[in-house]
Amino acid sequence: MGILEKIKEIEEEVSRTQKNKATEYHLGTLKAKLARYRSQLLNEADKAAGGGGKGTGFEAAKTGDARVTMVGFPSAGKSTLLNKLTRTQSATAAYEFTTLTCIPGVIEHKGTEIQLLDLPG
Repeated sequence: MGILEKIKEIEEEVSRTQKNKATEYHLGTLKAKLARYRSQLLNEADKAAGGGGKGTGFEAAKTGDARVTMVGFPSAGKSTLLNKLTRTQSATAAYEFTTLTCIPGVIEHKGTEIQLLDLPG
């Protein structure tokens, strides 16, 4: 039985089960299984598409004492600000969406290291 069949079977069981206080635990375990199977399905699809490599998400390893994320419209100067405040070299250009992944940088202020994240805008 494949993942899609398991997902369909669990969804059918959830729809058949009455929702009351006595069935809360059972429905919770079914929903947890459903979430796990959907996650497996997405991971398999991502691997089949060749994704999952470095630079495919907005994750950055946490460093320093705090994290600050710069969010804003495209071409607003987030990468330029990151370049000026940190020793990081984030690409800047005259066109929108130059930044394609999360670019981390570190600011040192009064003995505190603050991680500055430049997200695509």
